[in-house]
Amino acid sequence: MADQNLIGKTGRVTGRVGPGRIGEVMVPIRGGTEAYHAYSADDQEILSGTRVLVVEVLPPRTVVVTPV
Repeated sequence: MADQNLIGKTGRVTGRVGPGRIGEVMVPIRGGTEAYHAYSADDQEILSGTRVLVVEVLPPRTVVVTPV
């Protein structure tokens, strides 16, 4: 599955990620940058502009991230 290659990639939060709240991140993949829905790995708030690491993929377009 191509999206599994997202694990370990870094991206940037474009829509605040919060506890129990879905946000948005932009992640470089497949020669471009794509938007994904995102949850926080440790249930903390991650503000827009923060660099994050993808630690899990929830198909089809959701990732779990942690700040870098």
